[in-house]
Amino acid sequence: MLIEVCCPDLASVHRAVEGGADRIELCRDLALDGLTPSREDIREAVTICHANGVKVHVLVRSREGDFVYNEAEVNQMSQEIIMSLEEGVDGIVIGALTKDGALDIPTCQKWIAVAREWQKEHADAKELGITFHRAFDVCSNPMQALEEIIAMGCNRLLTSGQQPSAVQGIPMLKQLVEASAGRLCILAGAGVSAENYMQIVNEAGVSEVHGSFKGGVPVRD
Repeated sequence: MLIEVCCPDLASVHRAVEGGADRIELCRDLALDGLTPSREDIREAVTICHANGVKVHVLVRSREGDFVYNEAEVNQMSQEIIMSLEEGVDGIVIGALTKDGALDIPTCQKWIAVAREWQKEHADAKELGITFHRAFDVCSNPMQALEEIIAMGCNRLLTSGQQPSAVQGIPMLKQLVEASAGRLCILAGAGVSAENYMQIVNEAGVSEVHGSFKGGVPVRD
């Protein structure tokens, strides 16, 4: 069972590493639901985490608000993906929707292609994790979207089961775990704490959880 800690700054990165996080998702401005962090913060987080055997995934999201992006925003986030890869991250966290709530498959495919092309050009590039973020939780057809996310080549889906919290979303989380059948990892997030994470793991069947864990990263036996 893996614990990913959402870190909006370097102080929280230090706390997560010291607390025993397996992986961090680095972002900034959590009050805006998370935006792409600066190059400097990515570089420092990678240095801190890799020295302690902790992986770093970076949220790529250029602005607050919805997940419907114009061409300029898509291109900006393509550059943010390259920036993150240049700094040695282990994964990127992406997501986009159309105006009617479907997955914006061409945009996500473009971002994935940008990442894969960069990897091809750098022989020493590490294996890259690709997570589809909680844009999924406001999509119009979640089970269809799950299949599309898998087909695009994502290996992880961060979701609360389309509910305000992962505890409330346990029924759909369980359904997603069963439907994905090991083809990608369901990462449960939203309202996850040291007090409830094992309930989510046990009842939904997820193997990874995501949270800010402001009260401290759970201690595992």
